Amino acid sequence: MRPADLLSASLLAATMMLPFAAPAQANMVVVIDKTTQHMSVSVDGTPRYAWPISTGRPGYDTPNGTYRPNRMDPAHFSKEWGNAPMPHSIFFDMNGHAIHGFFDTKHLGLAVSHGCVRLSPDHAATLYDLVKTEGMGNTTVIVSGRTPARGSPLIARQGSPYEQTAAAPMQIGPPYGQQVYYGRQPYDGQPRTYYRQSYGQFPPQPPPPQFFPFRLFNPY
Repeated sequence: MRPADLLSASLLAATMMLPFAAPAQANMVVVIDKTTQHMSVSVDGTPRYAWPISTGRPGYDTPNGTYRPNRMDPAHFSKEWGNAPMPHSIFFDMNGHAIHGFFDTKHLGLAVSHGCVRLSPDHAATLYDLVKTEGMGNTTVIVSGRTPARGSPLIARQGSPYEQTAAAPMQIGPPYGQQVYYGRQPYDGQPRTYYRQSYGQFPPQPPPPQFFPFRLFNPY
């Protein structure tokens, strides 16, 4: 076979093998912002998802840094926290921090976890499938930002019941606009203010004391 024919045969074989080659895997980036308590997911630079999350509370801060997922578990249970369920866990550092689903979705958006990154169960399942498809080696997890000082402004407000009491001043008289003021000159010469309801009648008063006249007489 001539060299030209051999080269043509090699190119033809390579072309025929292209449809059977493994599809190229994309570059996936998961950005976790502790300041805003949000996660964004992009694939090859194209934004795909943006979700609320819950990162570590003060004292259990989620560590900042750039990581590569090292382990995945679709039905993990935390031995450290009483076998708490952690569905669709994606572990991203060597200290056990993971992205996982959490059923208490009403606290998403608040920094209240023990260090992991919590997602709603549906969002965690979506992210898990995406990382499984693209591959852990092609996924980068970036954690940045600052943990709110007291978890979140909502927690700070809930933790101070006295603020709610002080917000509504005590009312000791009828509301303004429903009062009629009367001035009276008492014995000390200082004017005083008395209230009367706007419908034109004084509040009920106790009945005056009753006096019974009697006679002085000598029965003897």
